[in-house]
Amino acid sequence: MKDLKRTIAIVCGGDSSEHDVSMHSAQGLYSFFDKERYNIYIVDVKGIDWHVELEDGTSAPIDKNDFSFIENGKHIEFDYAYITIHGAPGENGIMQGYFDLIHLPYSTSSVLVEALTFDKYVLNNYLRGFGVNVADSILLRRGEEYNEEEIEKRLGMPCFVKPAADGSSFGVSKVKNIDQLAPALRVAFMESDEVMIEGFLDGTEISQGVYKTKDKSIVFPATEVVTSNEFFDYNAKYNGQVQEITPARINPDTAKRVAAETSRIYDILHANGIIRIDYIISKDKEGNDVINMLEINTTPGMTATSFIPQQVRAAGLDIKEVLSEIVENQFK
Repeated sequence: MKDLKRTIAIVCGGDSSEHDVSMHSAQGLYSFFDKERYNIYIVDVKGIDWHVELEDGTSAPIDKNDFSFIENGKHIEFDYAYITIHGAPGENGIMQGYFDLIHLPYSTSSVLVEALTFDKYVLNNYLRGFGVNVADSILLRRGEEYNEEEIEKRLGMPCFVKPAADGSSFGVSKVKNIDQLAPALRVAFMESDEVMIEGFLDGTEISQGVYKTKDKSIVFPATEVVTSNEFFDYNAKYNGQVQEITPARINPDTAKRVAAETSRIYDILHANGIIRIDYIISKDKEGNDVINMLEINTTPGMTATSFIPQQVRAAGLDIKEVLSEIVENQFK
């Protein structure tokens, strides 16, 4: 008799600097999922080594022809893939293309949307066309010549240097003067072949999650990010050098406008599953709040202390039910 429970792969790992962070997200998701409703397996993807972790502590190789495996002599096929890879190949459309080819439903947006949101420079210029406020930026490709004075004249100082196509916090630098630009570019080019230099936005940093199904639209309370570091860098994000306040301490009217913008961007992209959008709330000359989008994370961290689980709790929702709704939405 066929098992009536859906079998879900939590797909984690990946090839970026955040492989280990992704593994922590997988453990978080494993603890959140409804085990009475689903058979849950963790699948670690790194390069061409794809394997599933079994309950007895061993692992089994994944057959890439159909994303299946053998457990105790039984052929196991998945019904759904929950992708929690931070960076390539799970956040740039590559994994999604593979799952499309084998007709396996998955938790993230489509190939195009994943590729678009993964490239920060392309995403900013795309959304600018829809009236989304973003900082001015310049794209540099590996080997291209650049003029430091022209960059300073256009963007001002300080500015940010970050890998353009990368899902991690590695390689990001806050450049305070022109002498720091070249070293920052060297660090960023270690992570990506394309680097974005972005104008500095002064204000309150917040992050907001959202998901939609055929039946509902849920925008979570935003989280305010407070750090004594120069910016929300890797140490702030993963080593506790940050204060995360949910809901964010912003004007109630501004909070409504941010939630509306989050929902609008989700619809513009025709996104799927949970995404998280980061913003800077700055002030205009009259002192009014201005909403500036920083970037979009389509596979946000899912440990117990990550932004999304915090926001789910603040919304009075059950993460177990949220995940079930996201999975079942693919089968309606």
